[in-house]
Amino acid sequence: MELINRPRRLRGNGMLRKMVRETRMDKSSLVYPMFVVEGSNIKEEISSMAGQYRYSVDRMEEKLIELQNAGVTSVMLFGIPAKKDEMGSGAYAGDGIVQKAFKKAKEACPGLYLIGDVCMCEYTSHGHCGILRGQDVDNDKTLEFLAKTALSQVQAGADMVAPSDMMDGRVAAIRRILDENGYVNTPIMSYAVKFASSFYGPFRDAADSAPAFGDRKSYQMDYHNRREALKEAMLDVAEGADILMVKPAMAYGDLIREVKDKTDLPIASYSVSGEYAMVKTTAKAGFIDETSIMCEMAVSAFRAGTDIYLTYFAQELAKCMDDGMIG
Repeated sequence: MELINRPRRLRGNGMLRKMVRETRMDKSSLVYPMFVVEGSNIKEEISSMAGQYRYSVDRMEEKLIELQNAGVTSVMLFGIPAKKDEMGSGAYAGDGIVQKAFKKAKEACPGLYLIGDVCMCEYTSHGHCGILRGQDVDNDKTLEFLAKTALSQVQAGADMVAPSDMMDGRVAAIRRILDENGYVNTPIMSYAVKFASSFYGPFRDAADSAPAFGDRKSYQMDYHNRREALKEAMLDVAEGADILMVKPAMAYGDLIREVKDKTDLPIASYSVSGEYAMVKTTAKAGFIDETSIMCEMAVSAFRAGTDIYLTYFAQELAKCMDDGMIG
C-alpha cells in the first residue's frame, strides 16, 4: 500500500515519542492541598481519602519537607478549627489555625510557595461559605469577611490567596483590601468556575465542612452550564484575578479549554477529593492501575489547557516525572 502520511512513524521509539510530545508537565506546576488542625502531635488519616492526613501545626513540617524533597514547591493550606461559630471568626483570626500554619510553614520551609484557600465553610457552625441572613448566604455582607480572611492569611505568610466561596464581587473586595494594606504584589487565584459538584464529598469529611442544612447550589454553579462558566471567569478577570481556576478538573476539561481560549491569564484546575478517592478505592479493589490512571488524569487536565494543577497526588506525580512516565 502506498501511503505518504503514516502517523505511526512518530510512535515507534520511546525517545521519539517524547520528542514530539504535545503536552508537557513540570513539577513547578503542581500544588498540594494540605489540611491542618488544632492540637498537638496529630497525624490523622482521612477515612475517605486513603493516604491523606490532617496534621497539627507541630507535625506539618514532616510533610512539607517530604514535598520539598520530591520537588513539589507549592502548597495550599486548609485550616480546621477546634471551635466554629455562626460568623466563622476562626477564618480571619490572627491566631487562627490556618494563620498559625502559615507562620510555621514559612519558618520551617521558606522555599515553599504558600497559597491560602479563602472561604468560610470550614469555620462556620452552619457549614455555609458566608454570613447567613435567615437561611440564605448574604453575598455582600460576606465580602467583608472574605476580604478580612484573605488579609489575615497574607499577614501570616501566604504568598497567594485563592477565594473559593463563589460570592459575587469577592475578587474585587480582596484586591481592594490587599492593595490598601500594601500587598499590591500578592496575586489572587480565583476559583472562578466552581461547580456544585458531587465530587467534593470526601473533602467535606476531611475539612468537616458539610452544610448543616440545604446545599450550596445558590452560589456554586449548575454543572449543566457552559456559558455561565465563561461569564464567571470573565467577571473575575475584570475584578483583578491573576489566575483562574476550574473545579473540578476531570469531568470539566471542556471548560478548562474554553476558559483558556477566552483569556490570557494562567489557568489552574483542581483534581478534587472525589477524583482522588475514586482512584484509590478502585485501585485497591484491583480494577485499575493507580499510577497509570493518576498520570492519565493529570495529562488530560494539562492537555485541556491547565497551567497549574492542584492534586492530592502531587508527590506521586513528581516521582512519575522523575521516572520519565510523564512530563
